[in-house]
Amino acid sequence: MRMRRWNVVLAALALSASACASASRESEAPVGPDVAVAQAEVAQAVRGGSDDVVSGAIVVDFKDGTTPAEFDAWEQEWGVDLEFNSLEGPRTGVTLAVGVDDVEDVLQRIRQHPAVESAEPLMQVRSSYTPNDPQFGSQWNLRMIDMPKAWDGNRGKGVVVAVIDTGIAYEDHDDFKQVPDLKGVSFVKGYDFVNDDEHANDDHGHGTHVAGTIAQATNNGEGVAGVAFDATLMPLKVLTHFGSGTSADIADAIRFAADHDAKVINMSLGGGLYSQVMASAVEYARKKGVTVVAASGNTGQGRVEFPAAYPGAVAVGAVGPDGSRTPYSSYGKELDIAAPGGDKRQGDSGGILQNTIDPRDPSRSVYAWYQGTSMAAPHVAAVAAMLYGAGASGPDEVEQALYAGAKAVGDQAWSEQYGHGILNANASLQAFTGGGPRWPALGWAAALLALVLLTLRGRERPGFLNVLFRPAFFVPLVLSTVGFFFLRSWFSGASGAAGDVVSVASLPIPDWQRIIFGRATVSPLFYSALIPLVLSLPAITWRGFRPAVGGLALGFAGFLTYAAWVGAPALAWMPFTFLAKPWLGINSVVCLVIARAMLKREDA
Repeated sequence: MRMRRWNVVLAALALSASACASASRESEAPVGPDVAVAQAEVAQAVRGGSDDVVSGAIVVDFKDGTTPAEFDAWEQEWGVDLEFNSLEGPRTGVTLAVGVDDVEDVLQRIRQHPAVESAEPLMQVRSSYTPNDPQFGSQWNLRMIDMPKAWDGNRGKGVVVAVIDTGIAYEDHDDFKQVPDLKGVSFVKGYDFVNDDEHANDDHGHGTHVAGTIAQATNNGEGVAGVAFDATLMPLKVLTHFGSGTSADIADAIRFAADHDAKVINMSLGGGLYSQVMASAVEYARKKGVTVVAASGNTGQGRVEFPAAYPGAVAVGAVGPDGSRTPYSSYGKELDIAAPGGDKRQGDSGGILQNTIDPRDPSRSVYAWYQGTSMAAPHVAAVAAMLYGAGASGPDEVEQALYAGAKAVGDQAWSEQYGHGILNANASLQAFTGGGPRWPALGWAAALLALVLLTLRGRERPGFLNVLFRPAFFVPLVLSTVGFFFLRSWFSGASGAAGDVVSVASLPIPDWQRIIFGRATVSPLFYSALIPLVLSLPAITWRGFRPAVGGLALGFAGFLTYAAWVGAPALAWMPFTFLAKPWLGINSVVCLVIARAMLKREDA
């Protein structure tokens, strides 16, 4: 029975980490006439492979007093193997069965038995993180984008988000004071392009409000919550006390952010005229793997403003508490997505609430309700940070997940009014699959293989070409760089143990940590030379095992080198985020040493 429980747990873990998981839904126990509707929804979830149910598992509640001997006698007829769910089973009559091939057919037979009170698929329920910030209840915007569920898996830890704005009240410096609800938030060094110094303090209030939406200190018993509250903020001041700035400063700030390891840029600013200087800066940032998010504008007209309209930027429009486009939100063919921006026509509580400064006195902290596409953009930027924290490798993967998770408006896949729909953080995280195969990682491995072979003396080389054609070498090389990614499409309907195998094998070996630790964590144990090193030990005496270890080590070297090249992910348990690249580089070298030792011919 204990082993059976572990099977259920493993099945649940694998299903929750599945790259093809669909968006989760809240379920409440229906009553009265809604029971039939709810049961039909459950049946549809089973057929669709929803992550709200545990694949191939059922729960049967027998009438009190039913003994194991009795239901054991019925198991052969039903084609299942039932065991009590827990020590309470003999009293409650609740039993479990796993590995059920046809859940609906089995349940139909079981439900007809007079000793059965109920029988249904085994449901999967998750906690919903609720912060203790006293004004969290006023933040309708966070509930609209489904943040309580999204927080259960990811909070953007270690991802740097650059806020290009009026600055942030992030430090005590001269007359400037850090606002209380940003205490404890992680910051990296920024720059003030208006005054040309390193203290990008806010003398307006706009930038601090925007930064609060992205990463306000959360669950700290004070004020309000932020979206990606484990992310790291980079303050970049380009707007003056009057809220205006120049295209030159903004372009420089974009490039500064891209060159200083920001993964996301938020620009809650805009204008009506095109600037090639700014357009080139956005293109530069995107080529460096940065997601650029910008407000669509507040003209209420059918024209998206710049920089949101530049190619490569994510243009964000605004919706109010009722989910409809606000009258001020600019729209048009360049609009990508909509997010809560606030609508105060019926009172302040319709706006977006955050801690910021009093623009008349930068040392004074206030909680203020703002509205605008400026308030909508940081919601998207923060969810982009969460996607990077979940393992996204670049803007393409981030945008794909953002749009796939967005809630469509009026059954339209895209419209000028809402773009791809209204942002939903939880659905976007669920939609994120880790992208397609990382072919550059395989390319790095091939280049490193050439390097290894060239460093060996002629008689020590195993051959330039015959190495690649040996399955014992080639299969581990592919598994550790791109994985058997094609299995996901070939066996999309696989469930149970087969589905678990497909989920694992379709990922590169270093990314198996997604299934073990969850998407919110990038484990340095897997993003290291540890696995090749451990497997190399038996290969010292077992020579037949050496080609496989050599391929594995080279694959890891290629994967780790590529990860460092495109921008190291935020590795768990690291005291400082900047240590990630050195970690990946050192472990790549160790993998190369192992590969060279495994491929060297000793019979020369």
